[in-house]
Order: sequence, then structure tokens, then C-alpha cells
Amino acid sequence: MKRAVRITYFVHGTTPDNEKDIFSGQNRVRLSELGVKQSIELKKQIDLKGFDVVFASDLPRAVESAELTFKGIVPIFKDKRLRECDTGDLTGRPFPEIRTEMPGRIVKPFPHGESYSQLEKRMREFVEMLKTEYSGKRVAIVAHQAPQLALDVILKGMTWKEAMDRDWRIKKKWQPGWEYKA
Repeated sequence: MKRAVRITYFVHGTTPDNEKDIFSGQNRVRLSELGVKQSIELKKQIDLKGFDVVFASDLPRAVESAELTFKGIVPIFKDKRLRECDTGDLTGRPFPEIRTEMPGRIVKPFPHGESYSQLEKRMREFVEMLKTEYSGKRVAIVAHQAPQLALDVILKGMTWKEAMDRDWRIKKKWQPGWEYKA
């Protein structure tokens, strides 16, 4: 009998692009000094031993965050399905510009990129893998904005518009992890 997978979602630490309000997309940026500090501090804010496994986006900022927080305590696996949305030609643009584009890109892909519906498909595959291989386990995910919004759609029954409108980033309401069940 399959049991629920308990997921705690963590966003990667701050990057130099974040500090400039630039949307990195799938660019391979690393953490800033602040991001390194945040990832180390997160260890003190959560129960690390409560997790069975950690999955991180394969982009450097997420891998660094996961390793600074969990390395040596919980197994860490990289998974490219957890990458940020591919904003194509708009990668590296100011975040407010991307925020304005987001609702129109739920079905229609970003130029030379992907749509949020395409991202949702890869996240649904990831969630199905968790349900099959990690039944009854507690899983940490370290990734980006769009995969978290996809979990709101997939596991909390929100529409993409609702998830985008309720995104904690709008009001800058960070917290040390968001809980989901799959």
C-alpha cells in the first residue's frame, strides 16, 4: 500500500542575479555570498534528520544550496526536471518583466523556451516518481520558483493564475520550507 510522500520545498539561496532583480531562468549562476550564508543558516532552522532524501535541481545555485544545507546528513540527488522554467530569449531580463509575461506563458511558450504547462508536465513526472519510489518518506526539494508553483498546481489544486498571484515572492514572505503531500 502506497503512503503519502511528505515534501518540504526549499528555494535556493540568493544569487547575484537575484540581488539585481534579474531572472536567471536556466542560466548556470552560482550563489552570492548572501546565498551561501542563507544556505548554511537554513541548517539551524530545520530538522535535517527528519528527511530521507533531498532532490535538487541540477542548476548550480540549487546544488550549492542543497549541499551547504544537507551534505553529509541526507543523500542528495540532482534532477533536471526541477529546473527553473526555460524563459528562452527572455532569460536574464529584469524579474518584473518576467512577472508581467508569466500569465501569458501558461500555455504559450516563452520565445525559444517553454511554457508553464510544459514545465508542469515534467513536474508531474517527478511527483509520480516520488509516489512510486518514496512512498511514506519525507523528501526535501531544493529548486526554483516555477517548480514550486507547479507543485501548487499539481498538489494543492490551484490554477496557474492562482499560484502565480499567491506566490510568496510578490510580498517577499520567505519561510524555511513549504509543505506538500503527494
